[in-house]
Amino acid sequence: MGNNGGPVLVTGGTVLNRSGESRADVLITDGRVERVAPNLDSSLPAESAGGPRRLVADGCVVSSSFVDLHTHMREPGREESETIATASRAAALGGFGACVAMPNTDPAQDNVAVVEFVRLQGERAGLVTVAPSGCITVGRNGTQLAPFHSMAAAGVRLFTDDGNGVQDPLIMRRALEYARELGVTLAQHCEVSRLTEGAVMHEGCCSSRLGLPGWPAIAEVLMLQRDIELVRETGASMHFLHLSTARSVEIVRQAKNEGLPVTAEVTPHHISLTDEKLATFSTLFKVNPPLRTMEDVESLRAGLADGTIDALATDHAPHAAHLKDQDLSAAPPGMLGLQTALGVALAYSGCATRRVVEAMSWSPAAIAGLDDHGRDIEAGSPANVVVFSTEGSWRQTPESIVSKSINSPYFDVDLKGGVRHVVHRGEVVVAGGVLR
Repeated sequence: MGNNGGPVLVTGGTVLNRSGESRADVLITDGRVERVAPNLDSSLPAESAGGPRRLVADGCVVSSSFVDLHTHMREPGREESETIATASRAAALGGFGACVAMPNTDPAQDNVAVVEFVRLQGERAGLVTVAPSGCITVGRNGTQLAPFHSMAAAGVRLFTDDGNGVQDPLIMRRALEYARELGVTLAQHCEVSRLTEGAVMHEGCCSSRLGLPGWPAIAEVLMLQRDIELVRETGASMHFLHLSTARSVEIVRQAKNEGLPVTAEVTPHHISLTDEKLATFSTLFKVNPPLRTMEDVESLRAGLADGTIDALATDHAPHAAHLKDQDLSAAPPGMLGLQTALGVALAYSGCATRRVVEAMSWSPAAIAGLDDHGRDIEAGSPANVVVFSTEGSWRQTPESIVSKSINSPYFDVDLKGGVRHVVHRGEVVVAGGVLR
């Protein structure tokens, strides 16, 4: 498969690192970057003469591959919607080298056995690094802390009850104290559930006009404020998942200005789509947290651009067609995101290419504690590399989706750029936009 671990030469691209960018070729051998220098192509034997496999990167950016902090891979327990293998395929095509697998599986990732199963399935798929998250509470039920120590010892670095916000402030305070001692990070889904019961979309003018029960922004804001105060109290670090409101950006900005150890993410759909999409009553646009107003979208974009928001994370949430083919009140929330994340970021974030790479690779790798990812492309670094274009326009089609489900909101949306090649641990997994 791929290049069988043989040498690879990425030629003609612009290498983008933290220190800047340069036109250079990248030689990869034995899973690592060996050399980064101009005109290596002319000094090495041709591929037909036993030289390295060439990946042409003319007109493209060459950077560390992307890291998704927020992927629902559905396995174990919900394989009708997605498997770790199919999610890995979508991730690789999207330019990702690593994904943090969310724990709302069945059984939940609240113990070492399930965590190790997820990790092993990722290794078997062999396309991206699958880093399982662990639950904060047993069964994500919010009442009893999960076994942090054993899961941390098994390599888990991010703990979350994603899909559920931890409602009990005492449970969250204790979880933060454990996390601080273990050197791991909690990731919170900010939702005061009492305020969102029965809601299907953002509470505002559109929900009133449509007669649909609304999800108020304050449900996110209250929990975000509470947990920032708990961070202040405990000194533990915390990551905030899929923030969606303008006020949330302001709160995170203030917390960072005070020096509190918090990070935050936004999703591609929250910077590109608004609640008006629900006017069609299409369940494709039902998501948790809900799509918000254009004012919120613009604030999220600004927060991403200025670094208040650290990461762009997909919240890739596949659902089998029969699950989404229900009315809005019954259909589960969620949409696909892995294959379209870069295209949305380039088209709608308003960020320069460097900031896109920072938000999709460097920052999420650091937040997730994935030392082999998000590294500068230089001699000795692990060869986890993406080559992508920043030009051209495209739209997703159902036929292009490799996930097991097709609940994408981007069939009628213009996206930009595209992934050309991906190298994972020195092996070519995508070449010319095609999986190996």
